[in-house]
Amino acid sequence: MSDPDIHLHYEVHEGNGPYILMLHGMLSSRAQWSLNVPALQKVARPVLVELLAHGRSAAPEEPEHYHPDAYVRSFEAIRRNLGIDRWFICGQSFGASLTLRYALRHPERIMAQVFTNSSSALAGGETIATYRKTSEARAQAMELGGHEGIRELPIYPGKARRLPEAAREALVKDADLLQPKGLAQSFRHSSPYLSVRDEVSNTKVPTLLVCGAAEKRFQSNYEFAVANIPGLKVVEAEAGHAVNIEAADIFNDAVTAWIEQHDG
Repeated sequence: MSDPDIHLHYEVHEGNGPYILMLHGMLSSRAQWSLNVPALQKVARPVLVELLAHGRSAAPEEPEHYHPDAYVRSFEAIRRNLGIDRWFICGQSFGASLTLRYALRHPERIMAQVFTNSSSALAGGETIATYRKTSEARAQAMELGGHEGIRELPIYPGKARRLPEAAREALVKDADLLQPKGLAQSFRHSSPYLSVRDEVSNTKVPTLLVCGAAEKRFQSNYEFAVANIPGLKVVEAEAGHAVNIEAADIFNDAVTAWIEQHDG
């Protein structure tokens, strides 16, 4: 990982088939995919990437590294390092906003994509305005609160109640690696600029949404995605935000079939 465009930790798992980049959401880590990798290895080679200031990734001080377009450059640098021409991509929550953007910027590099519930990816004008008005206050609170402040956040994995115990424990263990100063930079320079709502109608790659239907706050964004992403295929599960964990079997079957359909 000597490429100057890469500040992200990534690890490649052996498997049969094409590579698939897999990117988790805020306060998560590579552990997000622990119930998915063994199934996907039958048809693909998972590349687990961790967000800046998460897991084993760096937490650079410079703001420019946190902009969504900088993430896209890093994904391209990882692809080049792996020596591949095209791959699959999969994003969860915050990560989905970045993988959807990647597919919009470099459709020629993407065989097909998968995403799960992501309000940040499809946020509208009012929500974006709120993110931007509150970003500095949230960042400062993170810097002052440190790890204790992280544990108080509503999305801290230890507060999740729908997850299998082993999966929650793995996420909580990796949450100790979170870097508060880097998370503050994410609140300032990533979160307010994540939405691709105004662009998704230009999506040119086959797209699968595995939707956790029990997350009611995603419903309006779900309806927007169905109406605006060309040719979108949807698989629903009676699960919440972390559908890939809560309904791992449904997610694994859907993504496996998707890869087999679009491989080559």
